[in-house]
Amino acid sequence: MDDFAAELMAAGRDESPERPPERKAPSELDPSTASPQRSGLRSGLAALREKANIQDRLVEKLLQQVIPDEDSHGAEVSISADDGAFPQRPGFNLTTMSNNFRRFNARIGVVFKFQARMTRILSWRKPSHTLSLLATYTFVCLDPYLLCVLPIVGILLGAFIPGFLARHPAPPKGTLSSEQSMGYSPRGPPLAPAATVRPAKELSKDFFRNMGDLQNCMDDFSQGHDMVVALLVPISNFSNEALSSAVFLFLFAAGVFMTIAAHMIPWRFVFLVGGWAAIVSGHPAVARLLAATREEHIQPREEKAKTWMDDWIATDVILDSAPETREVEIFELQKDSGAGEWEAWLFCPSPYDPLSQPRIAGERPRGTRFFEDVMPPEGWEWSEKKWALDLWSRDWVEERIITGVEVETEGERWVYDIYNEREERTGVVDQPEQASGRAGAMPHMSWEEGEDGTGKKGKWRRRRWVRLVKRKVSVAVSGSQ
Repeated sequence: MDDFAAELMAAGRDESPERPPERKAPSELDPSTASPQRSGLRSGLAALREKANIQDRLVEKLLQQVIPDEDSHGAEVSISADDGAFPQRPGFNLTTMSNNFRRFNARIGVVFKFQARMTRILSWRKPSHTLSLLATYTFVCLDPYLLCVLPIVGILLGAFIPGFLARHPAPPKGTLSSEQSMGYSPRGPPLAPAATVRPAKELSKDFFRNMGDLQNCMDDFSQGHDMVVALLVPISNFSNEALSSAVFLFLFAAGVFMTIAAHMIPWRFVFLVGGWAAIVSGHPAVARLLAATREEHIQPREEKAKTWMDDWIATDVILDSAPETREVEIFELQKDSGAGEWEAWLFCPSPYDPLSQPRIAGERPRGTRFFEDVMPPEGWEWSEKKWALDLWSRDWVEERIITGVEVETEGERWVYDIYNEREERTGVVDQPEQASGRAGAMPHMSWEEGEDGTGKKGKWRRRRWVRLVKRKVSVAVSGSQ
C-alpha cells in the first residue's frame, strides 16, 4: 500500500464531528473478543497515524517556506466583496486537504450510484426502465411545462416514498396466514427506525470503491478534455487560418439563419426525435447495425467529403490578400557652409522649419547621415526598393502651415529658409509673438515661391522623400496547454 493509502489508514479512525454514530461489531465493543490480528492492526494504524501527522506538519512547514505570503493563494482569500456575507476561505493546507478528501470520498458514492443507474438505463439492460425513461421524455417534449413537475416527482419518488417504506416495511413472507397475505397495508405504527444517509465508513469496501470510481472519473475527464482540445482548438485558434476562416464563415451564416428562422423550427419535434434517436442508438442491436452501416456506407465517403472540403477551402477561402501599405516620409536637410555651398547634413523625420519647436529651443536636428540607415517603423517592412523625391513641395508646406520659407517649384524642389539676419548672427529664431512686438523687427513672413533658388537664403534647406511600407505578415505559432 502506497503512502497515500497509508495516510488514509492512519486517519481512518478519526471520526468527523458531523458523522452520525455507527453500529459496531461485537468484537469492536468487547476487547476481550478481539483477535490478535485485529490488535496488531490497531497498533500498526496508530503508528502510521502518528507518522502521517508528523509528515503533514513537515510538508506544511516546507510549503509555508516556499509559498510567499503575498501570493494571491495565501492563507486567506475573500470570495465576496462583503466580508460579512461569507466567511474567509482558508488557504492550502495539507492536513485540511487530506481531511476534506476523506470526507468528500466518503460522501461521493451517491453520485457514482446515480451514474451507474443512468448507464444501465441508457444501455438497455432493463428495457422496461429505458422505455419508462423514453415515455417520460416524450411527455416532456410534447409539453415542456412538465419540466416544472419533474423535480417534485423526483423528490416524492426518490425520497419520501422510500423513506416511508423504510419506516413501514412489509411483513416477511411466511409470517402471515393466507387470509392476511392479501397485500401490503401501510396502516399502523412504524415498525423500523427512520432511514438516514450515512457516509461510507473509512477503510471500508464502499470507501475504497468510491476512491476507484473517483480515480476513473478523473481519468475520463482528462481524456474528454484532451479530446475536446484536440478537436476544437486547432479549428478555432487559426493555426490553420484557412480552415478556421471557413468554419467561422459557416458559423456566422448559421447564426444569421438561426436569428431569422429559429421561431419557425419545430423544436419539440426536433428534441423528441433527437432524444429517441440518441437513446435507441444505445441498444446493442441498433449499435451493431449503426457500426456496420458506418463501415459499409459512410467511411468510404468520408475521404471524398474531406477532399471536397479541402479543395473548397483552398480555392474559395482567400487569405493571401495584399497587406496594408502606408507611405512614410523623410526630410533631407542641408546646411549652408558659409562659402556659398550647401553641405549635406542628415536625414531627419521632421522638416526642421524656422518655427519648429527644436529650432525655437536651439536644438540641433536629429536623424541619420545616410539613406541606408533609415529603417521602417516597427511592425512594417519596405514595399518599394527606392525612395522617391516628392515633387510637390508646396503641398506639404501648406499642410504643415510652415512659414518663413521659400519653396522651389522647379529643379530639385528644395524648401529654403528665408534669410533672417538675426538668425544668421545668433543661430536662434525669434518666436512670432516676440518678433512682432519688438520695434524694428522684421515682420512675420509667409512662404514664397522661387524657381532657381537664387538670391540670399537662410542657413537650412530641406526636401521631402517618400517610400511605401507594408505591414509584416506574422506567422502564428500554435501552442498546447
